[in-house]
Parts: sequence; C-alpha cells; structure tokens
Amino acid sequence: MMASHAVLALFVMLTVGPLIAPLAADAQQAPKVPRVGMLFVGNPASTARNNEAFTQGLRELGWVEGQNIVIEYRFAEGQSNRFHDLAAELVRLKVDVLVASSMPGALAAKNATQTIPIVFLGVGDPVESGLVASLARPGGNLTGLSLLNLGLSGKRLELLKECLPGISRVAVLTNPSNPMHTLYWREARMAAQTFGLQLQPIEVRAPEDFDEAVRAATSGRVGALLAFDDGLTVAYRARLVALAARYRLPTMYGFREFPDAGGLMSYGSNTPYQFRHAATYVDKILKGAKPADLPVEQPTKFEFVINLKTAKTLGLTMPQSLLARADHVIE
Repeated sequence: MMASHAVLALFVMLTVGPLIAPLAADAQQAPKVPRVGMLFVGNPASTARNNEAFTQGLRELGWVEGQNIVIEYRFAEGQSNRFHDLAAELVRLKVDVLVASSMPGALAAKNATQTIPIVFLGVGDPVESGLVASLARPGGNLTGLSLLNLGLSGKRLELLKECLPGISRVAVLTNPSNPMHTLYWREARMAAQTFGLQLQPIEVRAPEDFDEAVRAATSGRVGALLAFDDGLTVAYRARLVALAARYRLPTMYGFREFPDAGGLMSYGSNTPYQFRHAATYVDKILKGAKPADLPVEQPTKFEFVINLKTAKTLGLTMPQSLLARADHVIE
C-alpha cells in the first residue's frame, strides 16, 4: 500500500510539478507596478493638455499608463481648501510618488507625508515657502520645478505699457491664499514706479469672486488688468477671459493657455514643458534617486504670446515692436 502511494506521488511530481513550478516562479518574480498620485488644482477638462504632456514625458521614458505604471488623479476643482483631504487620500493609497502642480497642493502634500517622494511644479519660491531647504540640495522628500523668476511681474507690466502707452492705472488680480502673491505684489509695485503706473489690487479666493473682481477693476477706471500666476485663474481661465472681454479690459496673463482661450497677452514659462519635464523627476525617483539629492530647476525659457484677434475686438492696434518680439501670434 505504501509503495502504491509512493508511485502515485512520483507520478504527480513528474507530470503536474513542471506545470506548477513556472507559475510559482512567475508569482514570486512579478514586478510591482508603481503608483503615482497626481494632485491637480483644476478639473479634468482644464488640465487635460498638461496631463497629456506629463504622460507623454513618461512614455518617452518607458512608462506607459495602464501597463507598467498606474496614475491616481485627484482634482481640487479650483478650491485650495480641498488639497488637504485629497493629499491625505493619495497618501492612504500608498502611492510611490506624489506629484503636486501648485503651491497650495505642494504644501498640502508636504503636510500629508514626510516619507513619500513629492515632485512639485507650478510653484513660486520653494525655499521661502518652506518646501525645500535650498534649490541645489532640497533635503527632505520634495523636489521639482519652480516658476520663480523675480523679473516676471515687471516684464509683464512693461509689455502692457508698451501695448497701451496711455494707461496710468492697472488692476492686479491676486489670491490672498497664494503665499507667493505677496512677493509678486512687492515686485509689481517696484516696477510700477518705473513705468509711472498706479496699481489697484483686486482679490479673488474662489471662482465666484471673478465677476465682482472684474467689475471692481472697471469701476476703478483702470486701463488694463494684470493677473498673477495662480492655479485658481488657470483652472477657470475661460470664465476670466470671458469677463475681460465683456468689460473690454486688456489683460496680461502668465501662461499661454489664456491667449489660447481668447485672452489678450501672456508672458511666462511653458506649462506643458514643466509637466513633461516633471516626468523625468518621477522616472529618476522610481529608479532609486532621492528627492533630497535632485536639485530644483528654475525656468530658463519664457514665451510671449499675443492674441491678435482679441486685440482687434478690443479696438487695439498692436505695435509692430511687440508683434516682432512675440513668440506666437494668434490670428
């Protein structure tokens, strides 16, 4: 009887064993699919272009969404107070890297975890805001790309003045919940003195504030509007551009997305490039690099965009000097 059992066991080992062994080996060697959390300030529609730039950057590095990498998307819908809960949710999912595309989002991510690597972009001064210890050696678990360039507000006012030589008052759209706007405002005031301009601050904290803000600007008899870089205005750019058109208010923005949506002008860094480049940080971290050792990058290339169709609608004749300097003219 014992002999028959031994024969049966030998038969099973010789016939079934070779089939089971590879399956067991595959189960042990199955690679872990990394999970990336994306924390957006806007909504899926307003961030589609930037998200495509990010995923394209990943694809160029060998990471294909749905195949060898998973991306968890969370959208604040322009409401900065939602970032705390959204960041905490991504941390609970135990993502391998967390990507935050705004200053409020980056600060919320930093408060949510001290261990998960965080890649930020679309932020102003990451040192002054406490995100990193220094640009060269970030320290901690954060690194990424900064929008900081201390000449931007002055340059935008200069371009507005060249476009509208007769203006004397400019409204400035600011968001008190954005810590960088204090720095932008200080810089804008210094530049305004150089160009003989008076500035009128107009505050917005939520999308529903836009209508009253633009009405206040026009009632203040300003000649133009300068919108500081902010995730809220980017997320609801169509609404802001429509209001500026309704009140016939020439407006300078920070990103090309605004002239593409019908705004008059923009001067600033290329946002899709930042998202595409953020993918290189994610790639390095997934391959073992530590955020503390990856220097924060600052923008080096800026683009000036003019929507000539909008200028004609506003009854403006754009100086040839401006048109010649524009990187893109939308007609």
